[in-house]
Amino acid sequence: MTTDTVIKLHNTKTRKKEVFTPIDPENVRMYVCGPTVYDRAHLGNARPVVVFDVLYRLLRHVYGADHVTYARNFTDVDDKINARAAESGRPIGEITAETTQWFLDDMGALGALEPNHMPRATEYIPQMITMIEDLIAKGHAYAAEGHVLFAVDSWREGYGKLSGRSVDDMIAGARVEVAPYKKNPMDFVLWKPSSEDLPGWESPWGRGRPGWHIECSAMSYELLGDTFDIHGGGNDLMFPHHENEIAQSCCAHPEGEFAHYWLHNEMLQVEGKKMSKSLGNFFTVHDLLEQGIPGEVIRFVFLSTHYRKPMDWTEKKAKEAEKTLRKWYAQAAEALPGGQPEPHVVDLVADDINTHGVLAECHQFSQAGDLVALRSSMELLGLLGEDIPDWVKAPDVELSSHEARLFKARQAAMESKDFSEVDRLKTAYTEAGLEVRMSKTGVELVPGAGFDPAKLDNL
Repeated sequence: MTTDTVIKLHNTKTRKKEVFTPIDPENVRMYVCGPTVYDRAHLGNARPVVVFDVLYRLLRHVYGADHVTYARNFTDVDDKINARAAESGRPIGEITAETTQWFLDDMGALGALEPNHMPRATEYIPQMITMIEDLIAKGHAYAAEGHVLFAVDSWREGYGKLSGRSVDDMIAGARVEVAPYKKNPMDFVLWKPSSEDLPGWESPWGRGRPGWHIECSAMSYELLGDTFDIHGGGNDLMFPHHENEIAQSCCAHPEGEFAHYWLHNEMLQVEGKKMSKSLGNFFTVHDLLEQGIPGEVIRFVFLSTHYRKPMDWTEKKAKEAEKTLRKWYAQAAEALPGGQPEPHVVDLVADDINTHGVLAECHQFSQAGDLVALRSSMELLGLLGEDIPDWVKAPDVELSSHEARLFKARQAAMESKDFSEVDRLKTAYTEAGLEVRMSKTGVELVPGAGFDPAKLDNL
């Protein structure tokens, strides 16, 4: 445990950076909202995973791995999942099991550690029912037409503080589901009825299923208690999801304080535009991995932008990241794994997860040849484990003859002014996954992540 590190985090709840003081340094607790498992995780889904993985690594470094508890849920009961099952004809359980494993595999490829707890909503239905019954008993919820709704009017003094809105403003500006059984348009569903073709559980209000918001409140209470340290997620969840979580949890457990620090990461763009299928710039993590972009490269691009700023994924950034990482991995291979990171590097991560600052330090370590500091910094950021990634290792193919061939072709072209053969070779090498670097003194062919030696056979 390194108690001399001062961690400062920007708390959404207070809108300022605060010194992080854990409730119990022997058990630092963090909850992060996880995915709804009906399809592959897209790039935007991956950003909070990487952000809070870095924070998790920092907390483990400062307080000790055995003194940090990290929970991230899976929503495996949801109307999107039901719709996917209906359109595909596949059982719901089969879809959620498959997509849950996809998520873990893809996030593992990005270097994310698995949390201590990964609760699935369907495993905690009894706890959700108990919490809903408690909210009704305390006058914070009511049953109506097979539904149970949270009564926002019962907690007007606290509702809206996280997102900085008043209930009246929310009613005026929100697109809320209007239903005749609601006492207030802002009241939200805790339980809803299920028809025979939908997943359902027996409850005091009939066969039904939970609303989305109650899941995280029930699971965080069971796993982390009525008060824990950090709650995280994307800023798209701030309202209504996190606002509703706070209302439910504080009303069900008024003796607790729910989460002390709220952290929200900004959204992600692709090539300067909001990611959307209609624009053709919608990528899943799996798509990029299949294209031959290594998970470490994706992670590097994410960490290059501060988590509270909008992040722009571009092809250019990915290529630059790969080039940088190839150099760093070659250098880091000369140092032993498991070294202690420099104190000022730890302080950078501790200063509201300043990953961009750590990468700048890594550039300095690389230039100065301080390979131990470089490796330990990369390990702290999750860019490197005990072994150098396989994609970095040189493929078992002799490139020197191809380099000599291209160099001779260029020399001949300088004489004849006919560069068609040079262009043909460069195109072929690029299509094979090689980066062509040409200078006055020579030619260098550098294998990329998607290098296919077989494509050189016909040259």
